[in-house]
Amino acid sequence: MSVVPEHIFREYDIRGIADKELTDENVYLIGLAYGNWLARRGVTEAALGGDARLSTPRIKAAAARGLNDAGINVTDIGLSSTPAFYWSLYRFNAGGGMMVTGSHNPSEFNGLKVAYGRGTLWGGDIKEIYEIIAGGGAVKADSPGRTTLHGINGEFIDMLVSKIKLGARKPKIVCDSGNGTGGLYAPEFLRRIGCDVTELYSEPDGRFPNHHPDPTKRENLPKLIETVKAVGADFGVGFDGDSDRIGVVDNNGEVIWGDRLMALFWSEILPAHPGAVAICEVKSSMALPEAVEKLGGRPIWWCAGHSLVKAKMREEKALFSGEVSGHMFFADEYFGYDDAFYAAGRLARIISNTDRTLSELMTEIPLYPSTIETRYDCPEELKFEVVERVKREALEQKLETITVDGVRIIYKDGWGLVRASNTQPVLVARCEGRTKKALDEITADMKRRLLDAGSPDFEWGY
Repeated sequence: MSVVPEHIFREYDIRGIADKELTDENVYLIGLAYGNWLARRGVTEAALGGDARLSTPRIKAAAARGLNDAGINVTDIGLSSTPAFYWSLYRFNAGGGMMVTGSHNPSEFNGLKVAYGRGTLWGGDIKEIYEIIAGGGAVKADSPGRTTLHGINGEFIDMLVSKIKLGARKPKIVCDSGNGTGGLYAPEFLRRIGCDVTELYSEPDGRFPNHHPDPTKRENLPKLIETVKAVGADFGVGFDGDSDRIGVVDNNGEVIWGDRLMALFWSEILPAHPGAVAICEVKSSMALPEAVEKLGGRPIWWCAGHSLVKAKMREEKALFSGEVSGHMFFADEYFGYDDAFYAAGRLARIISNTDRTLSELMTEIPLYPSTIETRYDCPEELKFEVVERVKREALEQKLETITVDGVRIIYKDGWGLVRASNTQPVLVARCEGRTKKALDEITADMKRRLLDAGSPDFEWGY
């Protein structure tokens, strides 16, 4: 019987408490099983990176041993961001790889993002790694692989610089790396393309002594907002712990969440690619598809989750997509993976080619009254049934719905969403209305539907 707990194998990654669930023995077995998974597909070379968390060097070493014992040669790129790790798959033409990162989670957590080819594994493929362990199929190869150290951070920055050319205006930017990996790249990259950069918390420190590195939470942004105002910056950017998610505040210190930021990026992309498909995740504001249609694009709705969005982009040959959570995927001039540094460079390019401020540009994208993404506890055995009951009632009432991920009910002046988290015993809900009155009516109706479906009681977040 395997000692590796099954629950750490999530929908998009492998994640758990570093010192209890990601022990050396468990990580070694994960590396060995994943190495077997790769070997069955003819892969012999893999990349390995790791973030700034205190547990990362230990976990990386155990993962490398497991991969080597499965016969896989490992190129260890050292302390790195997730975008640099993704690029290493191209740089070394690796057939797979592992990124050791706890992403935006608290410091006691860590995890493993797992790649095959140029994409990240999700769902059944991640579960298959667990099944190899549980079934005793994780075996050593006759000839072990080797691990080679090859840092690429300098090369990665050079590549980023080659991708962005600014216009006449040189943006003034505040960069808050939150003591994650962003400080290794963002300040140098942005300065080299011509920006004036003020740095906050650039030194990697896995204790995260200044604030938690999650720029999608308003409570982590006060210093960034304060500094943008103090220095008169054009905008501020924050990075999560492994730098695959971006947070943005405008020149007035107002937060621009991911869905409205996507609408701004589409304003640059769609004029060059009329009629392009725009993948919109179900949590997005209605301002996003409205902006896409106005620009001549074709919005389609899709599931939340970075791996799922990237897979859908490949299927649709989409040029760009993103998530409310700050993952931005550019495939028009880039590789299609989520890279917060490149996203910051694209925003700098937009600002460099206009005399308008970012706050003025954003006035063209409506900011409708909405709740935040409200997450609340719901037992694992109940959460999917609650969503199904809400969906069934809406369909019986012949309401317009979007059902690619949970159910998004379309009201006359807004929408309400409920979906089950893929990684936790949690329900996720959000509502938006064209007016505050419409929002109040929608939140009341959605709460009634959820409680009638057996949901635990909750309060909307705003």
